Amino acid sequence: MDKRIVITGVGVIASNGIGKEAFWQALKDGQTGIKKVSLFETISMKTKLAGEIKDFDAKVYLGENGLRLLDRSTKLVNVASKLALDDAGFVVTEENTDQVGVVLGTTLGSVWSISEFDKQALREGPRYVNPALFPNTVINSPASQVSIRFGIKGFNTTIATGFTSSLDALKYACDFIQWDRAKAVLVGGVEELCLQTYLGFYKLSFLSGSKGEGLEIDCPFDKRRNGIVFGEGSAMVLIEDLESAKARGAKIYAEIKSIGYAFDPFRVNKYNRRGPGIRKALAEALSQAELSPKDINYISANANSTKEADLIETEAIKDVFGETSAKIPVSSIKSQVGETFSASGAMQLAAGVGSLEKQFIPATLNYKEKDAECGLDYVPNKSRSAKLSNILLSCFGPSGVSNCVVLSKFDN
Repeated sequence: MDKRIVITGVGVIASNGIGKEAFWQALKDGQTGIKKVSLFETISMKTKLAGEIKDFDAKVYLGENGLRLLDRSTKLVNVASKLALDDAGFVVTEENTDQVGVVLGTTLGSVWSISEFDKQALREGPRYVNPALFPNTVINSPASQVSIRFGIKGFNTTIATGFTSSLDALKYACDFIQWDRAKAVLVGGVEELCLQTYLGFYKLSFLSGSKGEGLEIDCPFDKRRNGIVFGEGSAMVLIEDLESAKARGAKIYAEIKSIGYAFDPFRVNKYNRRGPGIRKALAEALSQAELSPKDINYISANANSTKEADLIETEAIKDVFGETSAKIPVSSIKSQVGETFSASGAMQLAAGVGSLEKQFIPATLNYKEKDAECGLDYVPNKSRSAKLSNILLSCFGPSGVSNCVVLSKFDN
């Protein structure tokens, strides 16, 4: 990257903590957000768990105005955005608004709204639906509402690429800063927990325990793993070019050193067992950052407790990092918050900033039975204090997209 791009604000709403400090402390303490679903009934299903955010009340953060017609996704991302802007001490004004943008990664964010709107239309007829609810059915509605609420006029984009959406959004946002089309960008991801989405993953037998075999458990890299536990949440960060951040005296959390991207189309909802995409993204992230494998102190893994994905990622890390792979701690925060789909990369980004800021490595929870094919240091069950300078975030999915980010402790 020609321009140095830094993170100056972090806002996160997760099932194990609301706000960056609560989220980071929960990760450090090994506090899981995975619990029995309460937002809808699961009586007819074999699965009962999710990374659900309990007792979420957007009014506490945003006030009363303008919330009545917003869906859960939009409320989540607006709260995360406010927390990020407040954390950065960044005020959007008429003077700077054209230099500020919003990029949001979300794929399923409008599923509940579409379903409820269509349900009403079918029951009562299209002439009798509430037109005020229609905007929520549009996939770019959550991002647009962020711009409306905070007066951001530079640009507004929604990225919907599945599992990697929020890190793809980060790449898009960084490009805008590199091209001098923005000085600051609010970027991240959001997904909500709702019956429609949960049932979709359940019907695909993607959820842990959905086949009626084994425990319903989120245990990345563990021999017992048998699928994801779905989670919800939103993480947003404010990124700026270094000179702009310095000029306003901002606290700088971390620097985005590189983003490695690859697209390997294979089959719909099926991983390419050879993992060429994630290998390429890992290697490209290292190369662009001008770092060698030994320079990476920690890998925040994609690992979502599925048999294939965790094994593919392990083999890719071993291949790209060689002998060094045995010495690098690798852990998955999804063992604590679940698979948050489009928001997962943003959750890793927010967690990664916390790791650099607090100098610790989150644990991989529920790791008890070693898989002989997955032989790395997975930081089992307890977080570690560590001296961290460069960390790598790994994210990929069965759609063929892979995205890896090198995040570094800021050094003048």
